[in-house]
Amino acid sequence: MNAVGIDVSKGKSMVAILRPGGSIVSKPFVVRHLSGELQSFIQQIKSLEDETRIVMEHTGRYYEPIARELSEAGLFVSAINPKLICDFQDEDNPLRKVKSDKADAVKIARYALDRWQKLKQYGSMDEIRNQLKTMNRQFAFYMKHKTAMKNNLIGILDLTYPGVNAYFDSPAREDGSQKWVDFSTTYWHVNCVCKMSLNAFVEHYRKWCSRMKYNFSRSKAEEIYGTAKELVPVLPKDETTKLIIKQAIDQLNTASQTVERLRSLMNETAAKLPEYPVVMAMKGVGSSLGPQLMAEIGDVTRFTHKAAITAFAGVDPGVNQSGDYEQKSVHASKRGSPTLRKTLFQVMDVLIKTKPQNDPVYLFMDKKRAQGKPYYVYMTAGANKFLRIYYGRVKEYLSSLPQ
Repeated sequence: MNAVGIDVSKGKSMVAILRPGGSIVSKPFVVRHLSGELQSFIQQIKSLEDETRIVMEHTGRYYEPIARELSEAGLFVSAINPKLICDFQDEDNPLRKVKSDKADAVKIARYALDRWQKLKQYGSMDEIRNQLKTMNRQFAFYMKHKTAMKNNLIGILDLTYPGVNAYFDSPAREDGSQKWVDFSTTYWHVNCVCKMSLNAFVEHYRKWCSRMKYNFSRSKAEEIYGTAKELVPVLPKDETTKLIIKQAIDQLNTASQTVERLRSLMNETAAKLPEYPVVMAMKGVGSSLGPQLMAEIGDVTRFTHKAAITAFAGVDPGVNQSGDYEQKSVHASKRGSPTLRKTLFQVMDVLIKTKPQNDPVYLFMDKKRAQGKPYYVYMTAGANKFLRIYYGRVKEYLSSLPQ
């Protein structure tokens, strides 16, 4: 058998080919991520005798072009978490640490030989998961951008119409629009309301609600008018102030539209994965958090047991034991994915707010909370239990599907 280790970098890769016993088939050489060189490399691999397996680290996005080309050529390709390669002990040289592209390629090839039977083949489903994960990272980026734009707009409106952002609590629509932002577009200054009589404003507000397709309430209109009469603006009602506010609103609306489009696209992409119905049926998970979970967890079959997936998320309880001493309460490891931990905490927050009485995760957290456990303790414990249930249900469902 031939083990091909590929140390991937941007635009090129270092390749080493080994056989059992450390026999070198080919000394490390460079393959650039160009069509011609990749085709020559594929022909070289196919010319080797016996079975060949290719292993590379899934480092950033750099590995995807070469992984896809090799996979589509019918070769066995496996993309491995870099942490596993890093922790792999090089028995041929356990003391001397060498860090170079050539040494890394050889180490990856030795890892392939050592884990030969456990290697998982890269396939089209991995592309969907990678695509979903990329969208989730973009979603997180634009959410931060949206929050910054929202705070910026509120800060400006506090100088022209203080507290207008608290008038409505309607969630964002599918197109990203929000009622308080649309209201601020028309009534961007206190004097936009105060210059009218009460009846004139109520009628103007009614027509605005009808045009924007929002629910109208006369009592709400009267409340807005009464509050506006008491407010004192800082900036004047002129074209310069209006331009500043309009620009801030446009920036927020653009970010909101992007977020909602990504949210919808993530749900459509996640629906292509086999575990989608199982994940969406879990309490605390909806059309937004479900795809985020699936994006960050990935393929559960790569985890050998439940403790592996909790360790991946960093919500596994730490251990501090020596001799007769054993610490009873140890902080969670937090060595895994911070993005996954954030998503898990959002799911736990939904469970705390909705209080589903038939959900084992909520009942477990409620029990810990009743015992006086601190917030982060019962939230982390709930995330741990949720992940274990997730692992069990998804893996059982996947095993029941035809291969």
